Amino acid sequence: MNASRTARERVRAELVGEIKEAARRQLAVEGAAGLSLRAVARELGMVSSAIYRYFPSRDELLTALIIEAFDAVGAAVEEADAACPRDAYLERWMAACRAIRTWALAHPHEYALIHGSPVPGYVAPRDTAAAAARDGIVMAAILGEAHRAGRLAPHPQGLPPTPPSFAEDAAGLRESLFFALPDEVIMQAVMAWTSIYGVVSFELFGMYNNVITDTAAAFDHHALCQARLLGFGD
Repeated sequence: MNASRTARERVRAELVGEIKEAARRQLAVEGAAGLSLRAVARELGMVSSAIYRYFPSRDELLTALIIEAFDAVGAAVEEADAACPRDAYLERWMAACRAIRTWALAHPHEYALIHGSPVPGYVAPRDTAAAAARDGIVMAAILGEAHRAGRLAPHPQGLPPTPPSFAEDAAGLRESLFFALPDEVIMQAVMAWTSIYGVVSFELFGMYNNVITDTAAAFDHHALCQARLLGFGD
């Protein structure tokens, strides 16, 4: 590869980065539904036709932002897990959950892009799937490793049985994520993942205003409750 080509690619990468940053600023003001390639071009001092060389449509720019957001929260969860001892399964679970909340509070508009209201007319392509799965892969690995080590307690008594209709779903999830885990643990894992993001969304979107003062402590309590339902001990 010659030097001039390398220089052009570097300039292109820098400009793509500037476009994405301008788009994120627009998300903060207009929301995802109001994202406009023309507005981004105006902010960067570009003619509107020039930006289409980098992102042929608004949807392609949205997809790039969505993938980066999913990758960012996934990386935060991976780093939090990696910092914990491998056999400290509850600690790893709590660290992963806290990483989701910490990233969301630091990046509220990007969080809203991937976990807020759907953007009218936009359908996320399959390109987003791998990035979207990164946090779930970490949490499934923690569960799977705890199970193989004999560190997950039996399914807590008093919980209703897992619906028989979930068996087919569990089989697919077991093949891709959860491996040897029984159906009831997989069901509880899906519920826990949903619940953790639900609590983060309630906090981020103001649903706990005038309801819960210490949202960090409440979040930790909730994540620990989910861990107990999953069978994690101390």
